[in-house]
Amino acid sequence: MARSAPLFICQACGAQTRQFFGRCHGCGAWNTLVEQSGPAADGRRRRAAPEGAPARTGAGEKVAQAPGRPRRSESILMAVERPLQRLPSGFAEFDRVLGGGLVPGALVLVGGDPGIGKSTLLLQSAQALAAITSVLYVSAEESAQQVRLRWSRLAPPDAGAAEQPVGADGAVPAGAGLQLLAETDLELVLQELEALRPAVAIIDSIQALHDDQLSSAPGSVAQVRECAGALQRLAKRQDTALLLVGHVTKEGMLAGPKVLEHLVDAVLTFEGDRFASHRLLRAVKNRFGATHELGLFEMRDRGLAEVTNPSELFLGHDGPAAGTATIVACEGTRSLVVELQALVSTTSYASPRRTATGIGINRLHQILAVLEKHMGLPLSRFDCYLAVAGGLDVEEPAADLGVAAAVVASYRDLTLPAGTVLVGELGLGGQLRPVGQLELRLQEAARLGFRRAVVPRGSGLGAIAAGLDLQLLEAATVAEALVAGLGFDPAAD
Repeated sequence: MARSAPLFICQACGAQTRQFFGRCHGCGAWNTLVEQSGPAADGRRRRAAPEGAPARTGAGEKVAQAPGRPRRSESILMAVERPLQRLPSGFAEFDRVLGGGLVPGALVLVGGDPGIGKSTLLLQSAQALAAITSVLYVSAEESAQQVRLRWSRLAPPDAGAAEQPVGADGAVPAGAGLQLLAETDLELVLQELEALRPAVAIIDSIQALHDDQLSSAPGSVAQVRECAGALQRLAKRQDTALLLVGHVTKEGMLAGPKVLEHLVDAVLTFEGDRFASHRLLRAVKNRFGATHELGLFEMRDRGLAEVTNPSELFLGHDGPAAGTATIVACEGTRSLVVELQALVSTTSYASPRRTATGIGINRLHQILAVLEKHMGLPLSRFDCYLAVAGGLDVEEPAADLGVAAAVVASYRDLTLPAGTVLVGELGLGGQLRPVGQLELRLQEAARLGFRRAVVPRGSGLGAIAAGLDLQLLEAATVAEALVAGLGFDPAAD
């Protein structure tokens, strides 16, 4: 009998090797290779020649054969198209990020920092879904009593009276509510899923499940891969929408092998400042909807609540001030009016200090260099601090013009006129470049009462802006844009 060959698997990325190394060749991490038993190598196995392969004569000429026939595949035109009925999650913001609701048979991975509210979000969604369909909540990290205690705090006051008992024959009547299973054994979880056949199942969390057939510890690469694969096969077979809670590493990445993110249909990240009450739900990957969608929630004493007007979170309420500017950022199909705050002061060091919160620091360095080169402002002798109100991270280049306006306003100790928004990408030559979804941005600005918008020239939205009662100020360069926004040339002494 062939002897089992040793196999070393990286616990960080899942790379495999037959020899032990101190450093993984896949991700470069140190001391992450763990030995596991691999299948025996047998060099005598050969792949059989496919049937219908063209035979050859002694002279090497091919003999004509009958055309091949499929065994299990079929024409794409013959595939049965079933109507797609999405399940509402109970949160309109959650449905927006999912693309309209939960798709039967889909796997959704929800990741986030510890204590950010992942379990709270899914337990509240499970309670709402249980009113219309069958839901199974698998808790692998908490006992049933702990989940019930948290559910009692989050559920409506009359939720306890709405519970329905299980029938005498053991069958669960329709609309009986939420089923709870506190278990970490993968086999028992699969048996419960096959017996109950719920429309929606929630696993909290995938790193806490373990397969007895593997010798590695729960949360390891092999355990996470095998548990997720088994759950995926079962969910696809019986059309169960599966929500998986995933841990994150200290670097902020989803824990476990990268194959886990490829395996699921959607990857959502739940993030937010632990010192603030609002939470952001983003779609990083979504096979059934748009990516980079954004949902906003607020953490309250009875759980999470939706934010109906998200721009209120990122706008100041004290009126215009020196060094502030307002932009319209886009997250997916959602427009957000955001306030930027800048502080420019004389430096006390040989090298000026530059700090940015919510904006990439390299982006800030580029904007400061453009302002100094093309407007003659000696910003290299000043410290510069930039922050986005509300703790939002703005990554798109459409915020460049707002950053430049906030920096110049702080440098000159000026206040931009009230009701002004700035949208535009700043090029290294000082020119303004067009941005996407400009019409959507203008509509959001007009809805919140803004009356002036500084945008790149050539937008072609003059008629639409007039219909929105919005004065459109177009500019070709950053100097023209700042003159239009401030009312005079900030580079003039």
